[in-house]
Amino acid sequence: MELRAEIQIKSMIKALTDVVLPAVDPVNQLAVEQTRLVIGMLSLMAKQLPIQFQFDRDELNRLLGCAEALLADRAAEPGYANALQQLATTHQAGTRVLELSVIDPATLVQAIHRLRAATSDVVAAVPGTSDPALVGRVERTVMEAAKEQLLRDRSLLLPQGWELDPNAVPSIETLLAPLPESP
Repeated sequence: MELRAEIQIKSMIKALTDVVLPAVDPVNQLAVEQTRLVIGMLSLMAKQLPIQFQFDRDELNRLLGCAEALLADRAAEPGYANALQQLATTHQAGTRVLELSVIDPATLVQAIHRLRAATSDVVAAVPGTSDPALVGRVERTVMEAAKEQLLRDRSLLLPQGWELDPNAVPSIETLLAPLPESP
């Protein structure tokens, strides 16, 4: 059970290359071709995934530049002016999104790993304290957080088919807490 797509894709490529492709009947050229096509597409995804965020930011930035050039031309044609007004509104919203998307997803994942490690350090420090009630408080806090995370992990991985009763696990969309709006 692996959450990170990068590792899932590598595992699928390895399984298809080492197990499935050798088992495909070589006489069935369509099956061989399709298996190689899937391996190739997964390999492409493995290369694209780490840079997808930068690619999308770059595209948004370039589209904003194009919009700015179009907005500089204030032709008085009625239909054109209306379209320009809509473009100006969309440009403003797109600019805000670009300004807010400065943190690379890898930085987010690193922050998660660092926070997990620091939390583990706190848990490891509890036995050396003199407050017996502290042990219970830390245990309850960490166990509640772990319980919530495990449920989200299980929900995210529902399509893999590991759950005995998939209907007993809420959808991931209902479990993800909305983040506060950025200023």
